[in-house]
Amino acid sequence: MSATGPINVAFMTSGGLAPCLTSSVAHLIKYWKSAVESGKVSGVTFRCYKDGYKGILINDSFVVPEEVYNDCDTFHTIGGSPIGNSRVKLTNIKDCIKRGFVGENEDPLEAAAQRLIADKVNVLHTVGGDDTNTQAAELSKYILEKHGGKVIVIGMPKTIDNDVYPIKQTFGADTAAEQGALYFENIVSESTANPRMLILHECMGRDSGFLTAMTAYKYRENYLKKHKFVDGFSVTAASRDVHAVWIPETQLDIEGEGARLKKIMDVNGNVNIFLSEGSGVEDIVAEMEARGEEVPRDAFGHVALAKINPGLYFSKRIASLIGAEKTIVQKSGYFARSAASNTFDQGLIGSCAEAGVASAIAGVSGCMGEDEDKEGTPIRAIEFERVKGGKPFNTSLEWYQTMLKEIGQI
Repeated sequence: MSATGPINVAFMTSGGLAPCLTSSVAHLIKYWKSAVESGKVSGVTFRCYKDGYKGILINDSFVVPEEVYNDCDTFHTIGGSPIGNSRVKLTNIKDCIKRGFVGENEDPLEAAAQRLIADKVNVLHTVGGDDTNTQAAELSKYILEKHGGKVIVIGMPKTIDNDVYPIKQTFGADTAAEQGALYFENIVSESTANPRMLILHECMGRDSGFLTAMTAYKYRENYLKKHKFVDGFSVTAASRDVHAVWIPETQLDIEGEGARLKKIMDVNGNVNIFLSEGSGVEDIVAEMEARGEEVPRDAFGHVALAKINPGLYFSKRIASLIGAEKTIVQKSGYFARSAASNTFDQGLIGSCAEAGVASAIAGVSGCMGEDEDKEGTPIRAIEFERVKGGKPFNTSLEWYQTMLKEIGQI
């Protein structure tokens, strides 16, 4: 990319929230400023598209005033997105028309391309999951093939599920697990509110059990094992422990687990289960379809997990097997994903942002991240065609297997 003339940089955050969106924008602004100060580029402007791809389609954006560039560092202390999110699939023409983002005879890809061209965008930073970044790659390719233009697309891999190939660790996943552990540290006290209490802690994670497993691990290491309990009282380490971790990667024997957990209920008077929202979804969908019910899905065709409610489904089944008198299903997802990024994630985001700005200046598009397919897992602009979701959690990891042994699940 030529250093003559200012570089017009655009930001867009998309998909669900994660503890990284604000920090990603802050870090990117920081490293673009550094590029100007070091003479790598002669100048830079920042345009923010509001509410993800919706903002591009309906021409809703703003240019960041230069006098507030330094103030953007404060984004590190807050969660959410500083410019808003949405779930929009540019290639789902019907959905874009239905939602009023384009007219009846408009192609969303063409409309988005025209907007970026009109705004003279040179670099588009997309902060989102695999869907967001693959859509950005489609848009960049479309502009090149249909209009002979070039927009460098630098993706920033955001998802608390940590389920994107071939990226070792996605932004926000570690923070979300930390926050989910904090959430359960309070919720577990509900085990004392009623005899034979069942608490089902549902964590986000459509295809991967990483977040559920890591949340359970962080709860036990950061809270449970640091508590001191007094002999003779009903509140014990055993009663506040995690008694089961159910994730999509592991086949669930509900009858077998019921028998195991009933023994725990009989001794402790309560049971605590960590459940990934993606667990058992295929069974639930099959039952709905067998009843002739319509399965709710989003614009990308994903099953709308909040509407089919896996937590409620499993809580009813296990409650009868273990003789629970009262059951509560508590979901930490929104609490966890809305947090500001922790020290670990801020470090990862910063490293990827620095490399991302360098890649943009070199004219190389890609999704920034630690490439698991390359020796040493270097941070680099990973080719978009290699980026996809659905990466399962590695259940053979030592920390996970040790935890399952400690709680008696294996």
